[in-house]
Amino acid sequence: MPSMLGEKIRTRRIAMNLSLEELAKRTDSSKGYLWELENRDKPNPSADKLTKLATALDLTMEFLLEGSTVDAGQAVLDQAFFRRYQNLDQRHKEKVQKFMDIWDDED
Repeated sequence: MPSMLGEKIRTRRIAMNLSLEELAKRTDSSKGYLWELENRDKPNPSADKLTKLATALDLTMEFLLEGSTVDAGQAVLDQAFFRRYQNLDQRHKEKVQKFMDIWDDED
C-alpha cells in the first residue's frame, strides 16, 4: 500500500501530465526510485530529494510531509506562484506588477 507521500507525488505528477521518466529527469532521480517512492509503504527520501520533488511538482515540502492526503489547496498554489515569480527576470516581474496595479485600480 502506498504511503501518503507516494500518493501525493503520484497525484500531482499525473495532474501535471508528467511521466515517471520526466519527473526523474527534473529531480535527478531514477525512474525506479520514483516508482519506489510512489508505491512503497514507508519511503524515506532525503531532504535533498524532497526539495527537488517539491520544486518539480510546484508544491511545498510541508505539503509533501504533512500527514493528510488533502489536496494542495490555494495556499500551496499561491506559494508555487510566488516561487515562479521569484525566478522571473526583472522585466517580467515589472509586467506582473503592472497587471496587479491595474487590478487594484479596478476596485
